[in-house]
Amino acid sequence: MAKVLFINPIVRGDDNPKHVPYGIALLAAILRRDARHRFQVFDGNAWRVPDTVIADILRADDWDVIALGGITTTYGHVKTLVRMARAVRPGALIVVGGGLVTSQPRDIMTLLPDIDIGVIGEAFQTFPELLDRVEDATRAWDTVKGIIWRAPDRTLHLTPERSLVHEIDTIPYPAWDLFPLDIYFRNSSLLYSEESFTARRRLDFNGSYGCPFICRFCFHLGLAGDMVYESRPDGAMDVVFTHDRMNRWHSPRYIVDMAKYARERFGLDFALFFDENLLAINSASRNRWLPELCRLWIEEGLQPSCVREGVAHDERCTGVHWGGTSHAALANPTILRQMREAGCSQLLYGLESFNRRILKNMGKGSTPESNVRAVQLTLEAGIRPIPNQIIGFPDEWFDSLYDAIRAWDDLGIVVKPFFATPYPGSEWYYRYKDRILAQYDNDMDAFLTDLGDATKITANICEHFNAVELLGLRELMVARDIKRIQEYERLWVATHGQPAFSDVRWPGAERRRTGARVTAEAAKVLVAGAEPAPVVGRAGQQRPR
Repeated sequence: MAKVLFINPIVRGDDNPKHVPYGIALLAAILRRDARHRFQVFDGNAWRVPDTVIADILRADDWDVIALGGITTTYGHVKTLVRMARAVRPGALIVVGGGLVTSQPRDIMTLLPDIDIGVIGEAFQTFPELLDRVEDATRAWDTVKGIIWRAPDRTLHLTPERSLVHEIDTIPYPAWDLFPLDIYFRNSSLLYSEESFTARRRLDFNGSYGCPFICRFCFHLGLAGDMVYESRPDGAMDVVFTHDRMNRWHSPRYIVDMAKYARERFGLDFALFFDENLLAINSASRNRWLPELCRLWIEEGLQPSCVREGVAHDERCTGVHWGGTSHAALANPTILRQMREAGCSQLLYGLESFNRRILKNMGKGSTPESNVRAVQLTLEAGIRPIPNQIIGFPDEWFDSLYDAIRAWDDLGIVVKPFFATPYPGSEWYYRYKDRILAQYDNDMDAFLTDLGDATKITANICEHFNAVELLGLRELMVARDIKRIQEYERLWVATHGQPAFSDVRWPGAERRRTGARVTAEAAKVLVAGAEPAPVVGRAGQQRPR
């Protein structure tokens, strides 16, 4: 029986902890169900304690395994944690999983030599099997699929890839009770909709694993059947991410039963779906998944009382509101109305751009017209659309900036775009890797340490604008200062000439208005952007986010 300490690293240290770590919560639930190993959880992201306290936790027991996981943006804190773990518990097996390792296992294992084993891709089967080997005197790691391990001579070995779990309804509910929910509940409020803003006991759900789209700035990290092993030029095997996609989703019954459990056990009042794309799952299920989910949500008594009674939402509302992420090209008025009736209050749309060339080149599968239509249909259904946008794509230029501003005016929204960030695991990271590292003097550690959550600019992959230009142009876009953008365009063209690509802006972009007018309700749509700001409607009134 192995003795395991899970550590959740700090995520977005400049923000409050808002999300229970879903992956660790699932692994803890699996270990508790199987009852073959003993474990405890330390949620570093929730507690935010000094290193001296973490050292005391590492000394608190004779841990056989110290396990960490997270996405690439946790790299800096993971680096600190594994060094501390090795110093305080030199005999413990240090295991790191999640997107951090999966995206580039050999690079991470080289940069962090204190890691003994990296779990690649999905850990539901791999981690329990790995623990079963801990007490084996031979520790035959080469028989465990889906890991990269460090031999006594310090060489790295990649084992065969692990198959994904297909029957995901067999996975137990997250072990939410092992985490400091009082801290997370204090930060339940999110500035997405009135319902999520007034939430006091929000929990996050994952209804599916995978996404059918190939957005080149996004990463899937082995959860969608997209990961394969290939030989590098030096002969060593490493992971490669393809355009292959395999979506897996929980049954509506599983999701609704989980929501009922969370409601009864923890007082859940808002469920935020982490899913890559709620409407894409529904499309893949031949339009059956969401209607059944909505039907069961209402039948099982989860429908919010304000929706059922047709009154404005306030603190007296009972039931469970919910929201998630969607794809503009799949917006469907019928299913949107069903979702609203079941309590869906918000859908985040990754609109990314209103320029046809950029949308095509990123592999988004949407168009400027479908972006506009999605916002309109969602508002008409009574759901708040959250329109995310990004600038700094490889082929970003002045025409795409103008297209964005004009679309914002037509839709009556205020947006502060994120910056295109080439996270490891994305197609653009591998395509521009040399260029990325050149911006950090070829220091991979410096790049990974600098990675943020796309609210700040890090490595720049834009072919036409440098970092200073992108920062300034974004400010001018938000201010709708087209005059100064045009002045800089003339200077840019005089210095650099016209770019190589052809002008393929969408029809009507040369006009001040696209004609894609929406109802007056559009003025109420929330800001989608990196920093809090007031929403300004057409009449100039400010609305709280």
